[in-house]
Amino acid sequence: MIMKPRITVITLGVDNLERSLAFYKDGLGLPTEGIIGQEFEHGAVAFFDLQAGLRFAIWERRNIAHDTGLDVTPPSATEMTIGHNVGSKAEVDEVTKQAELAGAVITVPPHETFWGGYGAYFQDPDGHLWEVVWNPAWDGEFGA
Repeated sequence: MIMKPRITVITLGVDNLERSLAFYKDGLGLPTEGIIGQEFEHGAVAFFDLQAGLRFAIWERRNIAHDTGLDVTPPSATEMTIGHNVGSKAEVDEVTKQAELAGAVITVPPHETFWGGYGAYFQDPDGHLWEVVWNPAWDGEFGA
């Protein structure tokens, strides 16, 4: 059997669930029902609906470690990025500004990329790296 591409949840480990919930819900405006699973030890989590069939979750790092049987390790911002593709250069500017107002650290301000696009990078309160990018080759795919 071959694994089929059915990724349905991308979970980020966070140090403070309430702080991260405020960043993503109030700051970036991602839709969520808030924190659920608080009645279970190690169960508190928040889910955000993204496009059809994909959810984004935040879960405390210590609880991920408990669930997986691994030790909590120091986080590293350069292990992965989350790409947020948008429909225009102006939208890159707008989303980057929204993230900054929500408390993100802008690591690379909006700029023309070497490959002909336009993008920026920011870090959420736990240091996770997000790329906001407009790709002219994908123009129209993500709406304006």
